[in-house]
Amino acid sequence: MDLIAKRPNGTQDMLPSQANKWHTVEKIAKDTAGKYGFKEIRFPMFEDTNLFKRSVGDTTDVVQKEMYTVTAKGDSSFTLRPEGTAGTVRAVLQNGLLNEALPQKLFYVISCFRHERAEKGRLREFHQFGAEMFGSKSALADADVIALAKGVLDRLGIADVKLCINSIGCPECRARYLDALREYFRPHSDELCETCLSRLEKNPMRILDCKSEICSGFAKDAPMILDYLCDDCKEHFETLKTSLTERGIVYHIDPKIVRGLDYYTKTVFEFVTSGITICGGGRYDGLVEQLGGPVTPALGFGMGLERVILTMEEQGCDFLDPDTCDLYIASMGENAEHKAVALATTLRDEGYWAEYDVMGRGLKAQMKYADKINAKFTLVLGDNELETNSAKLKNMKTGEEFPITLGDKFLDTFSDLLLGNMFEDVLG
Repeated sequence: MDLIAKRPNGTQDMLPSQANKWHTVEKIAKDTAGKYGFKEIRFPMFEDTNLFKRSVGDTTDVVQKEMYTVTAKGDSSFTLRPEGTAGTVRAVLQNGLLNEALPQKLFYVISCFRHERAEKGRLREFHQFGAEMFGSKSALADADVIALAKGVLDRLGIADVKLCINSIGCPECRARYLDALREYFRPHSDELCETCLSRLEKNPMRILDCKSEICSGFAKDAPMILDYLCDDCKEHFETLKTSLTERGIVYHIDPKIVRGLDYYTKTVFEFVTSGITICGGGRYDGLVEQLGGPVTPALGFGMGLERVILTMEEQGCDFLDPDTCDLYIASMGENAEHKAVALATTLRDEGYWAEYDVMGRGLKAQMKYADKINAKFTLVLGDNELETNSAKLKNMKTGEEFPITLGDKFLDTFSDLLLGNMFEDVLG
């Protein structure tokens, strides 16, 4: 059969068999963020296009090539969010969160959209866990945010993660650095790619991030930002390094890290494993003011969930066990069907996962289905069970059977047996 439509290129379906992997990552990320005092925020999937042009930067690949922008009759231009920071800042300002106690610590789990070439670990619709902190200019805050990201990766069990850090300075010292970059790259202007040629005057730091072999070859010998930092930025970077060391966090200085978005200042960092960047972020002290708010230092990161899950699968990391049916009630005959519905309803009302036949299957087929859905226990109801008001509860893992009444004690007895089964699973 030919399908009328298929999913768009660069997107994925999350199937029920994969849900436990996503639940594992999201649960650990949220729990860890809570331990650091971060609270969840949610904001629209699309924003005014100018928000991203002003924040992400006109010279970035995101704005120039990758944004999904739409218009509707009577509306202005809207863009599906390519990242989470800009929307968070807009929400913080519009809802007056900076008037509350500082620092404001926020996290989110969102989908993002970029028109990129789809490949392993790079999708057009992807998901991020992000954390943002507003109000602190201290390098201790930088170290705290980095520690949060590391804490999530550590709790997920991901190995061989390398933390790379750099400072790209403040607007004052960066201006000197940009002049040095222009002077360095101008003699090679005839060989730069078209995109980097346009960046040469506007923002030559973007050339350092170019994937072209020719441009990246020139970038290898380009001046390094660390040689142009002002005294304040140097002190900030040294304090960050000291704080990371005090926390026992190993880091590597990589002067080539500039990140792909224009709003970054001072600290930038990436967590890399298996050859891919799974988390990146930094400080963006001027962004709040740039978007119409008061002068407010801020920083944060984004963690790619698809890349995290892919890495966990490749490394054999543990995921939470998927939920399975607590009890499947098989029935023979109309009266038994009614009783199965009543028992299942009682169990569901108490928070248990209970199933019964809705397909008109025979008993043998019902038991096969119970096995396929990994039911922990099964119960067979027929005329004899209804007459005696009792049945046998079968542990599907061990095959052991337990007599159980179908009256008032049914729920208590089942709860005790299920709890005992769970303890046996834990003790191995």
